[in-house]
Order: sequence, then C-alpha cells, then structure tokens
Amino acid sequence: MDDDDERRVEGPAGDTRTQYERMLAGDWYAWDEEIAAVMRRGQELAERYNATFRTDRPGAMATLAELVGSLGADTVIRPPLYVDYGAHLHLGARTFVNFGLVALDVAPITIGDDCQIGPNVQLLTPIHPTEPGPRRDKVEAAAAITLGDNVWLGGGVIVLPGVSIGDDTVVGAGSVVTKDLPAGVVAVGNPARVIRHL
Repeated sequence: MDDDDERRVEGPAGDTRTQYERMLAGDWYAWDEEIAAVMRRGQELAERYNATFRTDRPGAMATLAELVGSLGADTVIRPPLYVDYGAHLHLGARTFVNFGLVALDVAPITIGDDCQIGPNVQLLTPIHPTEPGPRRDKVEAAAAITLGDNVWLGGGVIVLPGVSIGDDTVVGAGSVVTKDLPAGVVAVGNPARVIRHL
C-alpha cells in the first residue's frame, strides 16, 4: 500500500487511530501488519480447533475458548469453523452450531443463548466500497451482526452486515437476510421476508 492509499483512510484531521481501531469502530480502514497479525492468530487457533475436535475434545474446547471473544456454557461448534479473527465472535450458552460456520468477524458477531445454527451458515460483517477505485485499493469497513436468544438459522443461511435477528426467530434454509428481522417470526427467501408470526 502506498502513501496515497494511507491518506484515503486516515479520516478527519487529528484522527490518530490505528487501522485496527478504525476497523473495530466500523469505519473505513486498510489492511496493515497489526490487522494481519490478529488475523493470523485467529486462523491458527481455528485450524487447531478444527484439527483436534475429534481426538482431543478438552483441548479443542480450550482452544475454542481462547479463539472466540466469549463462549457460553455448554455451547458446541462442530468443525470446520472458519473465522477472520475469532476474537470478535461471541456465543451465548447452550448454543449449537453445525458444520461449516463461516463467521467473518471483522465487526462483532453476537449469537445469543439457545440458538441453533444449521450447516454452512455464513455470517458476513465486511462491507466493501461500491466505487471501483477504493475497492481496488482494498479499503473495507464492517457492521456488526446480532442474533438474539433461541434463534434458529437453517442450513446455508447467509446473514449480511449490520443485521439483527430478534429472539425466537426462525430463518429458513438457504435464505439471505439483508435487513433486521423482529422477534418471534419465520422468515424465508432471498431476500428473507417474514411469512409467519410465532
């Protein structure tokens, strides 16, 4: 990245935040070595968790607790698990995550208590510019994803940046959630639409 790229994401005059601090705040940021180091740590821990889950369950759970930002009691994540950082992923108690979760936790991803996450679900917080120049320069931002308690995401659900899903809501398999969903509904489709109140 050259000096011009740095200037594009410096922000207002006097903003002395690091790129990582800008990332955590949800502002536009650019890749640097600090971010790369945090990502490497998360991906190494995720690889260790995935490799040891079947052969050393206590060790795998200790690795998972080290990887994620917070982990509630009796929560299970079946590997493989894929994260950007891991540290920004927060899981409540008694939640079950099936195979193949992709949690791109550039911004916080919070999953409540007693949730059911189907196989191959994608929780995607990154936002890329629509303008070609900044996108070519690899400028990025992110918006948090929040799942309330007792949410069920069917297999293959994709949740986009900035989405919140209310308590007790069910999202049908293969749906793409582009906007917030209230508590206590069933939503399906692309984009996901409420079809029933519970």
